[in-house]
Amino acid sequence: MEVGIREFEPGDEEVFRRLNEEWITRHFQLEDKDREVLADPQTTILGRGGRILLAVFEGDAVGCCTMVPLLGGGFELGKMTVTERFQGAGIGRKILEAAIDRAREAGAVRVYLETNDKLTPALRLYESAGFKPVPPERIVPSLYARGNVYLEMFL
Repeated sequence: MEVGIREFEPGDEEVFRRLNEEWITRHFQLEDKDREVLADPQTTILGRGGRILLAVFEGDAVGCCTMVPLLGGGFELGKMTVTERFQGAGIGRKILEAAIDRAREAGAVRVYLETNDKLTPALRLYESAGFKPVPPERIVPSLYARGNVYLEMFL
């Protein structure tokens, strides 16, 4: 399966929203912070110096991931998903590797993410890529009610 990774472009707002609403509502519920980000990714992500990557198969976006700059020279990965029909095909790994590569190219020293302990396939992916738990004394509570696992990778 030939899947490409590309940067978010004007007009991708709807597919970005749809991809994220799909996974969030399947496992959790949309929160105010989700609605804010999904309603205006230009301001909430791109306007803050962030990036949005899309995984594309035959012209259709089938996955995505955000990269939001952190103080201290890192990125927080978020809103990472692959549409249900394409899960298990290695697309999540491809998106994650692309995000890590772009973080390195940007000179980042760390990549951070929050997830939930019930998302077992995602946890396995992150751990296999080299993410480690954030030490308890450095955990900052998530802005999302579902965030209960905090992982990082030093580059």
